[in-house]
Amino acid sequence: MNATRLVNARPAPRPTCPGIDTRHSSMTIDAWMPSEIEAISPVVDQLMRLIEGSRCVEGNEFAVELALREALSNALIHGNEMDAHKLVEVHCRCERGKGVWLTVKDQGKGFDPNAVRDALNSEGLTADHGRGIHLLKLMMDEVSFESGGTEVQMRKRPARDARIESQANNASAKDAQRKTAC
Repeated sequence: MNATRLVNARPAPRPTCPGIDTRHSSMTIDAWMPSEIEAISPVVDQLMRLIEGSRCVEGNEFAVELALREALSNALIHGNEMDAHKLVEVHCRCERGKGVWLTVKDQGKGFDPNAVRDALNSEGLTADHGRGIHLLKLMMDEVSFESGGTEVQMRKRPARDARIESQANNASAKDAQRKTAC
């Protein structure tokens, strides 16, 4: 299996003097992974450890992890078509108090997001594919498709009340799983 690389991980510097404001510290991570299903979990696990450590989406970690797994899966299955010579690029930026921005880019042909059928209509519910985009939009605050559909950009803000937001995300995810299970 090809090695997964996380590069340019730059945690926010720790204050050395009292009185320095760390509420808006930030971190940026760039990673590349091979188009192999087995590479998804190690990349997500590493990124989530860093995201959780940055505390940029406190209370919304589950939603970010689920969306990241789905975006990576879509990129390597639908975008790169499991071509071992193609990579998936991930860019992550965390800012405490502002949230996380994730970009997942594949080397595929792209797609028209407007042509994707509604995942909740009767045809969408029985289809083999097509619910992932709905899941991304359900879990993240902002989702857009760029570069002809080869790139998904997502943002999640921190929870206003971590306990309430976490319970809402868990309920939304369970509801989405029920609706998408065939």
